[in-house]
Amino acid sequence: MTAPFPFTAVVGQDDLRLALLLNAVSPAVGGVLVRGEKGTAKSTAVRALSALLPEVAVVPGCRFSCDPAAPDPGCPDGPHEAAAGATRPARMVELPVGASEDRLVGALDIERALAEGVKAFEPGLLADAHRGILYVDEVNLLHDHLVDLLLDAAAMGASYVEREGVSVRHAARFLLVGTMNPEEGELRPQLLDRFGLTVEVAASREPEQRVEVVRRRLAYDDDPAGFAAGWAREEADVRARVVAARDLLPHVRLGDGALLRIAATCAAFEVDGMRADIVMARTATALAAWAGRTDVLAEDVRQAALLALPHRRRRNPFDAPGLDEDKLDETLDRFPDDDLDERGGRNDRTDRTDRTDGDDGDEDPDPDGPGGPDGPGGGGGLPPQDGPEGGEPPSGEAPAPADPGESKGEGGRPAGAGEQSAVRAAEPFRTKVLSVPGLGEGAAGRRSRARTEHGRTTGARRPRGALTKLHLAATVQAAAPHQHARARSGPGLVVRRDDLRQATREGREGNLVLFVVDASGSMAARQRMSAVKGAVLSLLLDAYQRRDKVGLVTFRGSGADVALPPTSSVDAAAARLEALPTGGRTPLGAGLLKAHDVLRVERLRDPARRPLVVVVTDGRATSGGAARSASGRGGGRVTGGTEPVALAGRAARLFAAEGTASVVVDCETGPVRLGLAGRLAGELGGTAVTLDELRADSIAGLVREVQGDRRAA
Repeated sequence: MTAPFPFTAVVGQDDLRLALLLNAVSPAVGGVLVRGEKGTAKSTAVRALSALLPEVAVVPGCRFSCDPAAPDPGCPDGPHEAAAGATRPARMVELPVGASEDRLVGALDIERALAEGVKAFEPGLLADAHRGILYVDEVNLLHDHLVDLLLDAAAMGASYVEREGVSVRHAARFLLVGTMNPEEGELRPQLLDRFGLTVEVAASREPEQRVEVVRRRLAYDDDPAGFAAGWAREEADVRARVVAARDLLPHVRLGDGALLRIAATCAAFEVDGMRADIVMARTATALAAWAGRTDVLAEDVRQAALLALPHRRRRNPFDAPGLDEDKLDETLDRFPDDDLDERGGRNDRTDRTDRTDGDDGDEDPDPDGPGGPDGPGGGGGLPPQDGPEGGEPPSGEAPAPADPGESKGEGGRPAGAGEQSAVRAAEPFRTKVLSVPGLGEGAAGRRSRARTEHGRTTGARRPRGALTKLHLAATVQAAAPHQHARARSGPGLVVRRDDLRQATREGREGNLVLFVVDASGSMAARQRMSAVKGAVLSLLLDAYQRRDKVGLVTFRGSGADVALPPTSSVDAAAARLEALPTGGRTPLGAGLLKAHDVLRVERLRDPARRPLVVVVTDGRATSGGAARSASGRGGGRVTGGTEPVALAGRAARLFAAEGTASVVVDCETGPVRLGLAGRLAGELGGTAVTLDELRADSIAGLVREVQGDRRAA
């Protein structure tokens, strides 16, 4: 087996290593969520951590890793008699993104149930991870119900299984670590809050540090065993320090002064609930034990806040996690006269030269050792991540000329006319569900009805291909009439492949919501475009909650652009929308054709995910644009030389011919309305709704109309 990359050889990433080590010292902290771009050693650091954990004493033969010194009285393999235990290394169990609920929590042992006629429990990954590490790579892509299950187990220290006639409870205390790339989508705030700590990681921009990363990686790839041996001493030192901190942890005193600082900090940053206070208290205690102290200092509270609060500050999915360190310091400075500790010294965060761990001393530590800047003892706070404040363009900026379509019908002006800089979106509002009609089979989500692997069981059928979800009752019912003919003897049931039945389940799926946004001059009025962006932002928020993929196509001037290819990162779509300028003519046909191309490619990549096209426009078409040719049933061939209105109509009919669900958000304003958006919706085979109708309860009628139209068709 190839030696893992040493934990102490990871360059930089001080906060990441500190957070992992604090959880190794005190698993009650609640785990770590590591957020960062690809290629930043997230997985490498997590996999290397298991080598630093002490060996685990277990009861021989126990599938649930009971401690022989204190076996679990409720262990399904128990009761355990007093006996000498065996030792083994701490496990690191990986939970794949595509794992099933049965694989995570365990389930009825089907083989024994059918062959022996007994109920037996087959443990899952939660049992395997007990007293070790449970690692979830790309946790943001894991199904929400699985995230809920593992976070519940991590919080309670036990797993409860009630299913298929099996009722089991077993211990499940583990160090939970999740890694994710925010570009691929965010976790819901409710799930973020369940992780104890969070760390933002990024690749270093310092050439010297990047060189050292490459040097160590190449050395490891050339000789993994030799490279690991070169870091064995540092690994042993950190392992011993973890053991010492664990032993010291029960003796650490969390004084009233530290508790007051924790409560004041959580109140100042307006975090929801009390979990943040509890996590901060446990983290500060672990920090003191890691430093070899028995008292929690103000600096421990500060560091705990930097690790435990950033992800709890998010109020909506488009808020970047982060913490204002100036505000944190101001809050902590309100308590300058903290309680004296038992030694008579003052617990003040400014008294940093008296620390015994050497992290902040004047002497430069060994840069390659565990206490240096590349060692696990470091760890500063997260930098403030507040983005630049948006605002209106300067008052002296000349407004963009109005689109001729506003006052000159279908007449046009030359392409490349002046454009108006981006305006901020209006305040988003709550929307109701725009669902795709019918019954799909896409990825699990919360928008449209679908046949899914998870949901309520609606029946059984013969399996087509591999059996994934056995319907036990239907299988037994199919096999029962044939037991005499199969010469059954004994308590078991004789089951053949033809008897197996697949459970059919109905739940909800996530869809691809493709926004096609008109950014031409006819939309350039500042107040109008602000309202349009607010409406699209509201729909993006809804898409985030429904676990949809989203894409963004914009059109103006001489053509259309894919501002954002289909992605699960709706915050990326919101950022592109916020920066969207307006101006120029209106190539509506080019925008629709570009959207059609996006859907065509996406069907090849993800054929099971059904699309919903949301066209945001006033319906005007004043330019053919640089539209590429496209073809479709009933739509004929569309080219860029076609007259603008005819081009838009023929492009729209491509969607109708393919049965793509669509909604047109009519942005036309003013006393005189041409009704062009409604005409476009008819060509698309969808429904038109005004910006006002997009709000609140009026959307419910729209959904019924969309579904009714599709059923009638």
